[in-house]
Amino acid sequence: MFKDELGDIGTNRDMRDDAGSAPAAFQETNANPDLIRREGFASEADYRAYLATLGGHVPAEGLSEDALRVSDDYALESRLRDLREELENLRARLHVIQRQAATVVVQNVRWADASAHAQLGTQPWLKLAGAMAATFVVTRAIRQLPLGAVTTTAMPLVVAAMNRKFARS
Repeated sequence: MFKDELGDIGTNRDMRDDAGSAPAAFQETNANPDLIRREGFASEADYRAYLATLGGHVPAEGLSEDALRVSDDYALESRLRDLREELENLRARLHVIQRQAATVVVQNVRWADASAHAQLGTQPWLKLAGAMAATFVVTRAIRQLPLGAVTTTAMPLVVAAMNRKFARS
């Protein structure tokens, strides 16, 4: 058995390259190393030299421009189609967001109503309206009182009550 042949033992430890990995195929080990190119080319001259070693000359001028020309109309139509799809996606997302916002508003109204019923019992809005009306009436009545005269009259009574309380303690 030769070194470059695969043996019947099922291993190919002798077939490893310098990096320690096995070659992809047995034929690759027998190929001309000048024809195997694993990395990119440093320059256009290296590329042309590599093509010459392969045995053929491929003209690089004009070939890529003719092969890669694409109609501007096709590019514009493709871009327009992409934009329309994106617009449809955005409309669908907006519709979902609008439905979610409506659901949130409805749920908040239901929560506020349930909270009012839990705190104030039946007919909570009527009770709230009554409390607000009573507050308004009491405020108007306090504004009508002559607070200066009431304070002047009540102040000696408050001070006397405080003195009696402190005297007991």
